Amino acid sequence: MDKQGPIVVACDSFKGSLNAHDVCEAVRHGIVMATGSRREVICLPMADGGEGTAEILTKALKGTIVTVDTLDPLLRPIKASYGLLPDKVAVIELAAASGLPLLENSMRNPEKTSTFGTGLLIKDALQRGCRKILLCLGGSATNDAATGLLAALGVIFKDSKGRVITSLCGATLGEINYMEIPEQLKNVEFTLACDVTNLFYGEKGATAVFAPQKGADAAMVRRLEKGMRSLASVIQKISGFNVQNMAGSGAAGGAAGSLAALLGAKIQPGAAMVAETLRLKEAMKSASLTITGEGKIDAQTIDGKAPMAVLHAAAENGVPVIAIAGRVEAREELLQAGFSELIEISDRSMELQEAMKPAVTKLNIARRVCGYLETHRDTHGPMI
Repeated sequence: MDKQGPIVVACDSFKGSLNAHDVCEAVRHGIVMATGSRREVICLPMADGGEGTAEILTKALKGTIVTVDTLDPLLRPIKASYGLLPDKVAVIELAAASGLPLLENSMRNPEKTSTFGTGLLIKDALQRGCRKILLCLGGSATNDAATGLLAALGVIFKDSKGRVITSLCGATLGEINYMEIPEQLKNVEFTLACDVTNLFYGEKGATAVFAPQKGADAAMVRRLEKGMRSLASVIQKISGFNVQNMAGSGAAGGAAGSLAALLGAKIQPGAAMVAETLRLKEAMKSASLTITGEGKIDAQTIDGKAPMAVLHAAAENGVPVIAIAGRVEAREELLQAGFSELIEISDRSMELQEAMKPAVTKLNIARRVCGYLETHRDTHGPMI
């Protein structure tokens, strides 16, 4: 390993505060503060299938951003964007039209929210000639198992009496008894970028784990869970596919399971996909140090989040990895996983609302990175 090699900065977004690009630039600033611009810094903003994935992939693959009219999770008119790649592949974030940040806390209700707006984005891409859809599943406000999305694409849902169900959302999952899938959808290739391994239903399923974060109380969780189990049975009857047997089927409120079973969608780890696109392993070959991070680093980070993809790429080249975050949990577990150091960027006495202000986050990142590098000059020698 060349100790004079560049420092690779590959951070995910700090959700609710900074996007991945701004996080990386704040780290770069901290490195410059510590080294006086003497070191080469390579910034590779990361994502794991959630917020920012479409923008990062579209930029890396020299695509264009398309903005269109659609509907938010409560079916209110909004504009949302997606990436259109040169080879007619559309890169769409489910959160762009169906994401939790689109709703105020008081309006979050996974029995009412729908992925219909995401379906409209996919429909627009199909009308532009795309036959490959890369759908990034992070950050949803929904628990409708993509029924709204599918309805927007022309799938017809019927109840046990043969009546068409016109309102598709979490509350109507249990009414579904039959589906009619348009033939043209079978000619579309769907890939799902996913950062979780949760199942469709059950104790570690989509509803039990994520619905409370989307506004569900205990009673609502029980109703939604009943609907998910009912829908899984209908899906298996129609497709022969048992969604509960597939890791990640619970991603985005069960969207992954439904799309895999009904449209043949393939699930891929989002962080690994981004790392490969950015040629992260190649960047590590000459690096002396890597700095990664995300808003919160904890035990879930080990299950395929962006910092782990960075760690794996660095480990192949023997490059030490420092991880920064607003909060660090499960420190010992993460150190055992291979991180050289874990750094919280702000003191825990600081109010969360203050700490998450973009300007404050940028300053805290730069200061902590600078402070760490200056403190460890003797340890790392010519690395910095």
